[in-house]
Order: sequence, then C-alpha cells, then structure tokens
Amino acid sequence: MNINVVGAKNVLKFAKSCKKVKMLLHVSTAYVCGKTTGILSEKSLVMGETLNKNSYLDMDKERSIIASKFRELRAQNATAKELTIGMKELGLQRARLHGWQNTYSFTKAMGEMILGDLKENVEIVIIRPAVITSTYKEPFPGWIEGVKTVDSFILAYGKGVLKFYYGDPNSKFDAIPGDMVVNTILAAIIAHENQYSQQVVIYHSSSSLNNPLKNSDLMLYAFNYFTKNPWANKDGKMIKVKAPMRPFSSMTSYRKHISTHYLPLLKMLKFVNQVSCHRYEKNYLLMKKKISKAIRLTELYEPYVFFYGSFDEVNAEKLRLAMKEINMDQVLNFDSRCIKWEDYFMNAHIPGAVKYLF
Repeated sequence: MNINVVGAKNVLKFAKSCKKVKMLLHVSTAYVCGKTTGILSEKSLVMGETLNKNSYLDMDKERSIIASKFRELRAQNATAKELTIGMKELGLQRARLHGWQNTYSFTKAMGEMILGDLKENVEIVIIRPAVITSTYKEPFPGWIEGVKTVDSFILAYGKGVLKFYYGDPNSKFDAIPGDMVVNTILAAIIAHENQYSQQVVIYHSSSSLNNPLKNSDLMLYAFNYFTKNPWANKDGKMIKVKAPMRPFSSMTSYRKHISTHYLPLLKMLKFVNQVSCHRYEKNYLLMKKKISKAIRLTELYEPYVFFYGSFDEVNAEKLRLAMKEINMDQVLNFDSRCIKWEDYFMNAHIPGAVKYLF
C-alpha cells in the first residue's frame, strides 16, 4: 500500500510541482485485469471500481483497515514473523474481496486509479508489463537481477528439488524480456513528450496475443536444458532430470500429492529428530521449509499459471509504428513476435538464471 499506492500519489504530487514537467510515466502490471479471459484491452481503470462489481473500493477505508490490523497485532505483542504473516493474510483477504487474486495486482490497480483521478493537467502514460523475464539482447542476452517469478520453479527443478508444479500446462505464460519493457518505456517517452491527453494512455508490454507461450512449452525447455546441462551439486555430482515437471491443475490434487509423498517423510523425520535429542533438527527444519515454500509459491503464482486471457496491443502497435516513422524501431525493439522462445529460454534465460544463482 505504501509503495504502490501512496508512493504513486507522492510521485504525482512531486510531478505537479515541477514547472517544466512534460509527462509522468508509471510502470504498473498487466495483471491489474485480474482473472479474466478473452482479449484484454489497454483501457484505464476508474476510481473505486472493483473486479467483482459487487463492492466499492474506498482507499481511505483500506488504509484505515491496514493501520487498525497493524495496531491490533502490535497490541498482541506479535513477533516480527507473526506481524508479517498477519499483514500478508490481510492483504490477500482484501484483494480477493474486491476481485483481485493477490496483493501486488490489487495495490498496482489502486496506484493506477490514484494517478488517473488526481492527474489534472499532467500527461500520464502507464506501461503494463506481463511477467518480466531476462533480457533478449541488451545489455546482453540473459541478464536478470535476482531470481524472479518462474525462475524459482525452473532452478528448483534443475537442482532436483522440485518434480511437479501447480498449473494448467495449456494456459498461457505471458513472458516479456526486460529490455523490451525498457524499450517500450523509452519509446513512450519519445512519443508523448508534450503530447497532452486528457485520458491516461495505456501500453501493454506482453506476448500472449502476438507470440503465445504455454506453460507446457516452458517446462519442456527446462527439461531439455537441464538434460544437456545437468546441475552439479555441492559434491560435484551431476543431477539428472528424468522427465519434465508433472503438472497438477487443481489445488486439491496438488495438496494430495504433497500429503501422500512428502508429509509422511516429514512426520517420520520429526519423530526421529525428537527421539535423538534433536540431532536431525537442521534436516527437519529444512524439509519443513521446502514443503511450506512449495505451497506458498503455488498460491503466489496461481494468477500466472492459470491465465487464459490475451493482452491486446493496439496502442503498443501504434507506438511501434511511430518509432518506425522516425527510424527508431530497430534501436527500440519491443516486438515480441521476433522472439523464438525455445532459443531464448535454452540459450539466454535459463543459462542467465543459473549463472546469477551461482
């Protein structure tokens, strides 16, 4: 709330105080649309509207609820961990109440509403990227800062830790390389300098419409990569992947698989640890952490692995044509149609993620 909503409001306030401000460009997320199907247009959000259409979004009320919950937890002498968990649960509860699937897309949507409602005479352009992955070309292929989104699954799979995932293999995974997002930003700055519009202008930065990628494609690329480039564990032994990650398309079947194959081992390890005076405490806690992380990641990334929409790029296509007219289309390439996904993941993204982790 403080970063994505109040932060956006503060930046807009600062922009209004700049006498020669030409525009304010804001980076949001394509997933402010929530769990939607069909072609999703580049249209701005209206203040107070919700995705479930049965509630009204009052931001002052949301901030009041957050402050009240925080005070309540502090009064209960909650630990830092309990405070974090409590606030995360509240965020998820409020997001789902209004139709969003997670706190990130919920607060990003509110940030967009704030900018649109309070913009006055400031030119506002919003870039909505889908899932940002490593660079396509610049500064070099495969550059990424940190382990992001899908990389958590890919790297865990390569290390032999994860052999299954929660998601629909046939749903679209909308990936867009980081440098293409940056090129969209730069092109929008060029196109909108001193081009005042009363309406907020939206650009999707995505691939689901023009160059769709499925979850099953991604898992196959990961299998092929680690088959050819097996991961070496800390003892130098090569870890062999025997098959692509197994998909579970329902949370019930996913939890049942964990309960059947992993929880009995955890209970056994807990018992052995207790009767041996906590000799295996480290092993027990590590296994417990891995199981909790697997469940948490599935809940966190559910909106992206069960996505059946396509982000329209009418405005983005106009922006590409505008760059072509001034011979900047090759310098600022943000056309996902040029990406050969297998080559990109096999030779740029996955090697880049592995290199970063090391």
